[in-house]
Amino acid sequence: MTERFDIDKLIRQDLKNMEPYEAHYAPDSIRLDANENPHDFPDQVKKFIVSQVGPQFFCRYPDSLARELVADLALSVGVDTKNIVIGNGSDEIIQNLMLAFGVGKNIYIATPTFGMYGIHAKIAGAIPVEVPRDENFEVDFSALLKAEKGSPGIIIICSPNNPTGNGVDPKDVEALAKSVESIVVIDEAYIEFGGKSCFPLLESNPNLVILRTFSKAYGLAGLRIGYLLAGEPIIKELLRIKQPFNVNSFTQMSARSVIKFKDLFEARIKEIIIERDKLVKLMDELPGVVRYPSTANYIFFHTEKPSQYVFQQLMEKKIVIRYVPVPGRGDFLRVTVGKPEENLLFVKELGKILAG
Repeated sequence: MTERFDIDKLIRQDLKNMEPYEAHYAPDSIRLDANENPHDFPDQVKKFIVSQVGPQFFCRYPDSLARELVADLALSVGVDTKNIVIGNGSDEIIQNLMLAFGVGKNIYIATPTFGMYGIHAKIAGAIPVEVPRDENFEVDFSALLKAEKGSPGIIIICSPNNPTGNGVDPKDVEALAKSVESIVVIDEAYIEFGGKSCFPLLESNPNLVILRTFSKAYGLAGLRIGYLLAGEPIIKELLRIKQPFNVNSFTQMSARSVIKFKDLFEARIKEIIIERDKLVKLMDELPGVVRYPSTANYIFFHTEKPSQYVFQQLMEKKIVIRYVPVPGRGDFLRVTVGKPEENLLFVKELGKILAG
C-alpha cells in the first residue's frame, strides 16, 4: 500500500510552491537581525518567576483563557478584560485573524512589511493583496481605500513598520477604519520604542484591532506571547477558533511577572532609545549610507555598495543583520539596536567594508 502513496495528490496545490520561513541561525555571532531586546533578562524578575513555580505547575493544563494574565493586562493597558485575547506569540493571533475573517477573502497588506502577514494569509486560504507604500515607505492610505472598495476582508498595517521603522498617524487610521467594511489591524509590536499608538481609537471603531507583544520591548521572545485588543464581537469570533491551551503556564506567569516589574523594563526601553539615537548619529557619519527615520528599535538603510555584499561581509565578521530585498525598489538592510559595544563594533566593521 505504501508504494502507491503519492503525497502530491494530498497536498494543497496553492501552497505547493511556498517556501518555509527559516530564521537565520548563528549562535556564535552578534545578533542584530531579529529586533529583540539585547539586554539580559533582569535577575530580580528571574528570581521572582522561579519563586512562583508551584508543585503542580507542569503536570496540569494551563488556564485556557489566561484569566489572571488578562486581568493584569487589562489594568496595565486600560481596557476591559473582555477586550483581550492572549496568543502564542503575535503569529498565532495573526493566523487566527486570517482564519476567522479572511478565508477566501482579500488581505490588504501595506508593503514592504513583516513577511508573515502574507504567509499566514495563504495558509488560511485567504488572498494576500500587496498595496505598496509610497517612495518614502509611508502608508498609501488612498491606495488601501481604493483597493478595498467593494471587497471587504482584512487590512493590516504595521506601526512602527517592520522593516522600515516608520509609524502611521492615528488620524489616518481612524479615517480609514470609518471608510471601509474591512477589519483594520494595526500591529504595534514596536510601539514601546516610539510612534503614536492607535489605542485611543478602539472604543469608537468596532472594526479596529490592535496587536501587541511581549517579545520585543519586554524581552520574552523566547517564550512566545502576544495579545490582541479589540471589541467584543471580534473577540467572540476569535475565541471560537483559538486552540484551548495555546499559551503554557510558565509563559503566562512570566508575562504576569513582566507586568509586575514593568518599571524595570521601561528603564531598559529608554536605554535602547538612547542607543538608537547614538547609532543613528554614528551611521550618518559613514559615507555611502542612506538611512531612513525610525521610531522602532532598528534602523533601515542601504549603502552605495550592494546590500547583499555588505550583509555577507558582516556575516564573515560574525555580525548578523537583516538583508531586505524590496521588489521594484532595490535591496536594503536592517540593523537592530544592540548593546553599546555591539553597536560600536557594527559601525566600525560597516565603515571598513564601505571603505573597501
